[in-house]
Amino acid sequence: MPLCTILTIGDEILIGQTVDTNSAWIGQQLNGIGAKVHEIISVSDNADHIKDGLRRAARQSEIVLITGGLGPTKDDITKKTLCDYFEVGEVFHEDIFENLKTIFAKRGREVLDINKKQALLPSNCQVVPNERGTAPGMWFDEAGTIYVSMPGVPHEMKHMVTNYVLPRLAAQFKFPHIIHRNLMLCGIGESSAAKLLDEFENKLPQHIKLAYLPDLGILKLRLSAYEVTTAEGEAEIDALYTEMKAILKEYAYAEEDIKLEELIGKLFLERGKTFALAESCTGGYAGHLVTSIAGSSKYFEGSTVTYSYDMKQTILGVKPETLEQQGAVSEQCVREMLEGLLKISKADYGVSVSGIAGPDGGTPEKPVGTVCFAVGDRNRIVTKTFQFFPRRMENIRISSVTALNLLRKFVLGELE
Repeated sequence: MPLCTILTIGDEILIGQTVDTNSAWIGQQLNGIGAKVHEIISVSDNADHIKDGLRRAARQSEIVLITGGLGPTKDDITKKTLCDYFEVGEVFHEDIFENLKTIFAKRGREVLDINKKQALLPSNCQVVPNERGTAPGMWFDEAGTIYVSMPGVPHEMKHMVTNYVLPRLAAQFKFPHIIHRNLMLCGIGESSAAKLLDEFENKLPQHIKLAYLPDLGILKLRLSAYEVTTAEGEAEIDALYTEMKAILKEYAYAEEDIKLEELIGKLFLERGKTFALAESCTGGYAGHLVTSIAGSSKYFEGSTVTYSYDMKQTILGVKPETLEQQGAVSEQCVREMLEGLLKISKADYGVSVSGIAGPDGGTPEKPVGTVCFAVGDRNRIVTKTFQFFPRRMENIRISSVTALNLLRKFVLGELE
């Protein structure tokens, strides 16, 4: 099996100014065609560091994918460094220069000398078209190793990888067939899921692996069969996947890699129903998740952020005695918040949430991370209380996800 190394170049990555999402995305795409990533290396904008990274990558991999340092400015030194590394000169590509002129003309600008240099490429490379930007990619086939240098701009790199790099790699190398099955979970953590799956994991054959991919409030399980034929692999992995899903059926919300908020949208669109939110400790984050999905206006009425006692009483009609006797973080309070929400909106369903996000405000009876929820419609309301984390942003995120998952379960008739 050919091995791959991903080499990212840029000081901004090493100092944390830019998060290296390129490597994660490239790794996912390589995995999709059966290519195994051996290592991800990040180096600074320094010629010696880049060459060291290239030599290290070539020692252990047949494929080296490089991003970054292809712009027109002085700190973009990747192209010049590749010339030094391969001991070659540069060649001017008239077709690239003509394309640059076309791009700049559309922007009402002239090509500067600094941009003209982007048409100068190492003499031993094959051009990889950049249909989203001005810096072309470069494909090198040297001493049994494929090097592909691409821009660090994500949308340019992704288009290049999808349309040119992956198809060419798949045609040139024989990658093993890999079959993946995803199970999306909500309401269970990684360690708890692992405990339930302990016996299941112990009996997995060596060529089938289970990966835990946690996020706040969400856990993705990926069951993968490696180096198998399609017919054999699918029958085997489908049987194991069915068994795993049965073990975790209480927490599973999807059998595809899909965000919970996107699934909620599909659920409500299919039913032609709407919902609204009443938020306190989440501060509108649950509404943000919902509206991050295009078309959410078709099923989402809106969210009220009633943070103070006064707003809870004035807007949602929470009773003063409820707040005085039981507090804002109580099942009675979220019940009244939801009842008020359904009175002031036309939504078919609603969810309310109130809790102690932290880091202050907790008591021995209600420590930081205590969060109450109410979900329902005009005929039935269910309340729940959970204990989450002592950290504020984690509580906000997981509370928002939990609210949406409770809504999903209520609509599907799975919530008691």
